[in-house]
Amino acid sequence: MKALVTGGAGFIGSHTVDKMLDKGWEVVVLDNLSTGLRDNLDSRAKFIEMDIVDSGLSQVFAQERFDYVVHLAAQTAVPYSIDHPDIDCKINLLGLVNVLEACRQTSVKRVVLSSSAAVYGDVDRLPITEDCVLNPASFYGLTKLTSEKYLALYHQIHGIDYVAFRYANVYGERQGDGGEGGVVSIFTRKIRHDQPVQVFGDGGQTRDFIYVGDVAEANCQVLTAPQAAVNRVYNISTQSQISVNDLVELLAEAAGKQVAKVHVSARDGDIYHSMLSNRAAIDNICWKPQMMLAEGLRRTYHSLNK
Repeated sequence: MKALVTGGAGFIGSHTVDKMLDKGWEVVVLDNLSTGLRDNLDSRAKFIEMDIVDSGLSQVFAQERFDYVVHLAAQTAVPYSIDHPDIDCKINLLGLVNVLEACRQTSVKRVVLSSSAAVYGDVDRLPITEDCVLNPASFYGLTKLTSEKYLALYHQIHGIDYVAFRYANVYGERQGDGGEGGVVSIFTRKIRHDQPVQVFGDGGQTRDFIYVGDVAEANCQVLTAPQAAVNRVYNISTQSQISVNDLVELLAEAAGKQVAKVHVSARDGDIYHSMLSNRAAIDNICWKPQMMLAEGLRRTYHSLNK
C-alpha cells in the first residue's frame, strides 16, 4: 500500500505520516515547506519538496504510482483568507485541481481531503450535522466547501473515490500558530513567557477541539474503509465544546500558572459557537476520538515548551 501525503511536513500531515509508517505503509511526503518543517519529517518516508500548484506534480504521480492520496496541503488561516482571497483560492482550489488531475491520470484509488468546520458558518443548532445548511463566513470556508464540490464531481465524472473530513479545531504537538486550532499554540507560548493571552471578543465563543492524534487516525482508517462508507463528507470532532475563557483556564492548569487575559475586538469572519456531531464517522468508519481535552492540552503544552 503506497500513499502520498501532501502537506506531510506540517502539523496534521506529519502525525498522519507517522501513523501510516507505523502501520507498515509506504509513504511519500510532498510539501513546499512554506509552513511545514523538515524537523517534522520521518526519515522512513520519502520526501519531495514541491508546491501543489507546480506543473511537475503530474510527473511525480506518474513516477510514484500512488494507491491513495491524503491531501492536507492548504492555506488554513481564516483572517489571512479575508485579507488575501486570491492566494487562498490559488492554494486551496487550483492546488486541489492540480492534485485531482494527477490522481485521475494515474488511477489513484481514493483521495482524502482535509475540509473544515468553517464550511458551516454560524449555526444555531448544535451539534452541527453534515446535512446542515452550509453558509461559510470566510473565504477559507468557501474554498473548503468548493473543494468538497470538486471532489464530488471528480467522483461522478471520473470515478475517483473520496472522503472529505470536516475537521473541528485541531490541536496538539508540533502545532504552529496558524490555522483554526492555532489558538492553543498561541496561548501556550504566551503562558510560557508569563505574558497575558489575547482573547478576541468576550471569550464566550466556543469551539470543538480535537487532538491531532485522533485526526491522524481518522485519515489513516478511512483509506481502508469499506466502499459503502466513502464518497461523502464526515465531521471529525469530539462532539463537545469549550469556551475560549475556559480553554485558558485549562491551559493555566497544565502550566501550573496564573494567566492574565486581555480582551480585544472580535475578528471578522469568526463564528461564535461551533460543535460538530461525530455520529456519522463513528457509525460508518468505526472511528472515535480517544484523547480527553485536559490530557491533550497537557501533552501539547509540555511538548511545545521543550
